[in-house]
Amino acid sequence: MTLELFRIDDRLVHGQVVIGWGLPHALGFLVVVDDEIAAAPWEQELYRMGTPEGMEVVFATVAEAAAAMPNYQADARSGMLLTADVATMVRLAEAAAAVRQVTLGGLHHRADRVPRLRFVFLSPSEESALRGLAARGVTVMAQDVPTSAPIPLEAVLAAEGTE
Repeated sequence: MTLELFRIDDRLVHGQVVIGWGLPHALGFLVVVDDEIAAAPWEQELYRMGTPEGMEVVFATVAEAAAAMPNYQADARSGMLLTADVATMVRLAEAAAAVRQVTLGGLHHRADRVPRLRFVFLSPSEESALRGLAARGVTVMAQDVPTSAPIPLEAVLAAEGTE
C-alpha cells in the first residue's frame, strides 16, 4: 500500500473521511496539509480526537508534505492526503509530482462559489485552478463517498448543482 488518495475536503478530518473512506481503504495514516494547522498544536489535537486508534494523523505545511512525499509513498500502510482547499492542493501538486489524481469531496457554500454538485461549490478561480491541474495531467474528479461513482472534472464544471 501507499499514499493512495489525494482529497480536497474543507472539513478535513471528519466522520465521512475517517469512516466512509478510512475503513473501506484500511487507512493507516492521514496527512493533513495546511500551513496554519501545521503551526497550531491545539487544533491538531482536535482533529486527532476524531480519528480511530491506530490511524496516524500527520500535519504538514505544503513544503513539508512535498519534501516528505517519498516517505508517504514508501509507507507500507494505506494513506490519504487531505487539503481544505483547491489552492493548497495546487501548490502541493506543483511541488510534488506524486499528485496524479485528486478527488473533490466536500467543498461547501461560500459567497464567491456557485453550486456544481450537492457537495461541491466552486469559485471561478477554483475552477480555473482545477482546469490547470487537469492540463498538467492530474486526473480531477468529484466523489463524496467511495460507493458513489466518480464524476470527472468536466462533468462537475458543466453541472449546475443538480447532481
